[in-house]
This record gives sequence, structure tokens and C-alpha cells, in this order.
Amino acid sequence: MAINKHSKYKNTGLLFELLVRQITADTMNNTSSPAISTLKKYFVNTELGKEYKLYEQLGAFKNLSEVKSEMVISSLLEASAKLDRVEIKTQRYNLIKEIKKNYDVERFFKAKVTNYKIYAALNNLIENQNNRSITPADTINNKITLLEHLIKVPTAVKGDTLMEEYMKYPKDVKILTHRLMLEKFNEKYDHFLPEQKIILKEIVTSIDNTSKLRDFYNIKITEVQSIIANKIKSVEDEVIKIKLQEVTKYVTTIEKSRRVTNENIVNLLQYYELIHNL
Repeated sequence: MAINKHSKYKNTGLLFELLVRQITADTMNNTSSPAISTLKKYFVNTELGKEYKLYEQLGAFKNLSEVKSEMVISSLLEASAKLDRVEIKTQRYNLIKEIKKNYDVERFFKAKVTNYKIYAALNNLIENQNNRSITPADTINNKITLLEHLIKVPTAVKGDTLMEEYMKYPKDVKILTHRLMLEKFNEKYDHFLPEQKIILKEIVTSIDNTSKLRDFYNIKITEVQSIIANKIKSVEDEVIKIKLQEVTKYVTTIEKSRRVTNENIVNLLQYYELIHNL
């Protein structure tokens, strides 16, 4: 299904995924990665980060009925309408400026993203909600693209080139690569909290081991739950105590049948940021 005019520069979901891939590529190439601080700056506790979660949620739904699929699309668009569009536009503009400053922008945007088609369709629907020049056909085409993703059983997709190349490495080369990754994080990214550095290192070193990353994530979540529980007991400010109690409702582990998503990682980074600020 054709998708009407789409700008990669305006696609929040695509920008996040490209930054994640850039971090992985930089680390495996043993080079400094400005993308790490950029990702934290623009997607942690920001309006842009809130919008990215809509893309993440879309990717999490599959094999739904047509009725439920329609409900998902409607809910995502309603949630997007409540966001500060002016602030998102400003943050996205500054994000692109930072990407251009640190990378060859043409090469940066050439990286392939598995969910490109559905991200483009959702972006078009979000950006065009108040655009009267958009024809009904454009809206229908984009909705059909999302419905096809939500309803049909997903087919196996080919992994990205970087990951495929990594998996071909001999065991000793993989070990060396991991060692270099760890050294790069320890040397270059002191501006992160120690707990956040541990999380980012684990993401990179566990890219070929889904269960290992999930186990790590659940351990850190349990740690966060314990820290927040202790904070609730010790804090005297009732307002802060209530807010912390609300946060605990969202700090949950992942079942063995599920994968760790980008949204999970962003949330985990935010939890440690919250703990640090307390």
C-alpha cells in the first residue's frame, strides 16, 4: 500500500530507532558515540520521548481482531493530539541540528529500520490530523497500512546487516568486540549515571541474547522496586510519597515469553534518573 508524503526528519519513531542503530554501530567500530547523549537529551523525560512511546506501543500490538486494531489506532491518535505539538516540533528541529553536527546526515538516514513502513504510516496520520489539504484517500491508505500490521500474522524479517555481520564473527572475535565496547563506555560516557552506564553496556553486549537481556532487565527492575519502596518509607513529604506510589504501578518485570523493547529500556533509564533526583 502506497504511503503519502513522508519526511524522515519529522518521524519521531524513526529518529529514535536510527539513533539506537548509530550507537550500536559506533560502539562496534570502537569510536565515540555522540548519539548516546543525544538520545538521552531528547528522549528521556521530554515531549519527544512521550511521542516515541506511541510508536513503541504500535509495534507491540500484533495479531489483533479488526475491531481491536481500529481501537489501537484511534487511541494512539487521541494520545498524540494531547501532546504539545509546538514543543515536539522545536525538540525535533534541535535534534536534527545535533545529528547534522555529529554525523553525515545522508549516511545516518540511510540505515534500514524494520518498522519503517508502519512508522511512516503512523507519522503521516499524526502529522496530518489537522491538515485539511490531506485527502480521505491518503488517510485511508495509511490506516490500511497500520491495520495490515496489527491484524496479520507477522512474517519473519531479515535482521539488519550490522547484526548479521556480528553473528558471523568467531567466538574469540566476539569476546574481543565485547571488551572494546565495555572499554568505550567506561572511558567516554562519564556523564551518565553509573546505573545508566551499566544498562547501556548490557544492551550492547546482549544484542545476540534476548533471554540474557530480559533477565538483566528484570533484575534491575527488582532493584528499582526495592529502592523506591525504601524511599516511600523514609520520605516525609506526602506529595512525593503519593507520586512514588504511583510510579511503582508501572515498575514491573517482563514475562519470559516477551522481549525487552526500546520503551522498556527508556523507562528503566528514567527510573534511575528519578531515583538519582530524589
